[in-house]
Amino acid sequence: MSYAKVSSNLFKRFRPFFVQVSDSKLFATPWCAPPETMTLGENEVHVWRASLERPCSEIEALKHHLAEDELARADRFHFQRHRTHFIVARGLLRTILSRYLKMEPSRLRFRYGPKGKPELAGDTSRRGLRFNVSHSHGLALYAVTEDREIGVDVERIRSDVAGQKIAERFFSPREADALRQLPAEVRQKAFYTCWTRKEAYLKAIGEGITLRLDQFEVSTTPGEPAVLLSINGDSKEASYWSLKELNPERGYVGALAVKGHDWHMRCWNWEE
Repeated sequence: MSYAKVSSNLFKRFRPFFVQVSDSKLFATPWCAPPETMTLGENEVHVWRASLERPCSEIEALKHHLAEDELARADRFHFQRHRTHFIVARGLLRTILSRYLKMEPSRLRFRYGPKGKPELAGDTSRRGLRFNVSHSHGLALYAVTEDREIGVDVERIRSDVAGQKIAERFFSPREADALRQLPAEVRQKAFYTCWTRKEAYLKAIGEGITLRLDQFEVSTTPGEPAVLLSINGDSKEASYWSLKELNPERGYVGALAVKGHDWHMRCWNWEE
């Protein structure tokens, strides 16, 4: 059975979990202004979009929220732009989480899993808030929910990256073949679409890129919803997860991975 056929069959199987909208709006991501008081409704997932290009005054304010270990990490970046982006990304993470937790951003404490996945530590860890962060070329995405595993990834589409060669080497044979059969003008975006879906799942389970990318498969066919097809050849295990395509900005692609299907998404745009 062809990869596209497998993807289509799984789409039909999980059709109740997808929002039924017209084809032109199937993957539309509405980014709204957030309310003054942030609360997570039952079975909600919030995704925040933020530019890392901030005014100097805001950068300094965000820097004051960071802990000593975060400032030390920032200093290890060679280029000033990368240092600034790290400071802004971490400062915004603290600021966003503090709106849910109703506490000062500087008081938040983090711990890290064996592969580096961050989570809240101390008293705030008992609140059940889960989050994940990704940023690429000045654009950041933050995903927040309660009591379920979550991962997010964003990438800028770059024409100078040999997407098909990377897919042939690291993706599963069916994924690489599916990309190879696409028209050349959409193949590069499809490669990044596949990459972000894989990365979002890896970040959700806390494995980073230590798990081989060919050990699990995702849908790549344009025009179909994001689906985790199999994990080590097991479609049942994959069915416990849901993927969502995100469109954060022109020239970027993003993906969200969440454990379970009984949730709905709200998207906020950070404008301080």
